[in-house]
Amino acid sequence: MPQNGHMASDPRRAVPGVDTLLEHPEVAAGAGAWGRARVLAAVRRTLAASRRAAAAGDPVPGVDELARRVAEDLDALAGRRMRAVVNATGVVLHTNLGRAPLSEAARAAVAEAAGYATVEYELAAGTRGRRGAFAAALLEEVTGAEGGLVVNNAAGALLLALGALARGREAVVSRGELIEIGGEFRLPSVMEAAGVTLVEVGTTNRTHLADYARAVGGRTGCVLTVHPSNYRVVGFTASPPLTEVAALAHEHGLPLLHDLGSGLLTGSLGDEPSVAASLAAGADLVLFSGDKLLGGPQAGLVAGRADLVQRLARDPVARAVRADKLTLAALEATLEAHARGRRDELPVWRALNLRPDDLRPRAARLAGGLGPAARVREGASVAGGGSLPGEGLPSVLVEVDPAPATVETVLARLRGGDPPVIARAGRSRVVVDLRTVPPDADAHVTAALAAALRGPGGRGGGAAAPGRA
Repeated sequence: MPQNGHMASDPRRAVPGVDTLLEHPEVAAGAGAWGRARVLAAVRRTLAASRRAAAAGDPVPGVDELARRVAEDLDALAGRRMRAVVNATGVVLHTNLGRAPLSEAARAAVAEAAGYATVEYELAAGTRGRRGAFAAALLEEVTGAEGGLVVNNAAGALLLALGALARGREAVVSRGELIEIGGEFRLPSVMEAAGVTLVEVGTTNRTHLADYARAVGGRTGCVLTVHPSNYRVVGFTASPPLTEVAALAHEHGLPLLHDLGSGLLTGSLGDEPSVAASLAAGADLVLFSGDKLLGGPQAGLVAGRADLVQRLARDPVARAVRADKLTLAALEATLEAHARGRRDELPVWRALNLRPDDLRPRAARLAGGLGPAARVREGASVAGGGSLPGEGLPSVLVEVDPAPATVETVLARLRGGDPPVIARAGRSRVVVDLRTVPPDADAHVTAALAAALRGPGGRGGGAAAPGRA
């Protein structure tokens, strides 16, 4: 029977079959590392792409080239897994890089809790215990609050608090505090999810105590104030002191919730308010993050009146937003550092407290290791993570000329290292800020930059060998 002429000329028929590619030595070797199912899926994706390209008129690659593409597909899969990186951006609480790096004590606590652990078990009595009890006790100790509660993150804490105290009722909040946090999560949406009716008062830039007073009524369940930790409104602005809002809420028998955000426990840091100051001003519950200025893992922390904390703990949503054992272990170690007055053991606070004079010698050594492509200049780091908006931290930067490559090419090469180095661009240069680099990683950053400047061919940028001026 004569062959169909169209089928005989179809270029897709030249693409090898699945079994042929699976038998290629490079692909077969990958099955041992990745598992046959993953390799098979990569083979099918590669062959499907080749068929589409052949139908469009492109030549059909050989089996060796197709095997290489399968390997690249699997490498891309590996690139999506979570990896440790060197943060050379100078953004201390870099949201995309996991915000606060954990202290050595917190890492050790996580490793210990990774197996069986006393998550809900009382060793002395041999009976079931309460999850997060020790973390809550530490939270009360470091804040001076009557009660404390730990949940999975700050948004979860707000969802829980609003639902437990005002579900089916109204929450009064200033229009200028209707914030949006990362990922387009907006405060009004959280309130809606909690079953609370939002009552906006004031305007974007000015809210007065009288605005709150007019809004409070028989359906009001709570008053909410939100610290705008990730933005700043300047100019013709006004808002009443927290003490006055607290007095008004208490006059009407209502709890005042203060969503603080960044988690500065005590003292001062720029214009950032502290948990202790909010409680002293009359806030009944203060909500904040564990992975920002507290310096610990992602968690939502609630501190305040014991009776209100118990209402939150008994609410059904509390189960849905509870913290896992690894979070609790890291948080306990972090709160212990604060309780013992050893905040300097936390990487976030070590980075925030670095002065330009601390960074200058390190920056000079880094620049010297790169040769004429690099120079040192004054600059600024940022706290990041929705803390200290608009405020910079004086720093010393290393600015690197990427020529003959582009800034984007050198940054991509740095990201392709092991471990990857994440730097930033500025003024058509690659910029490295050592504030967020542990000193013992300086040599790696120098070597990675030198290699990125040389490029695959081994030349470029006039960089000296790492360690040579």
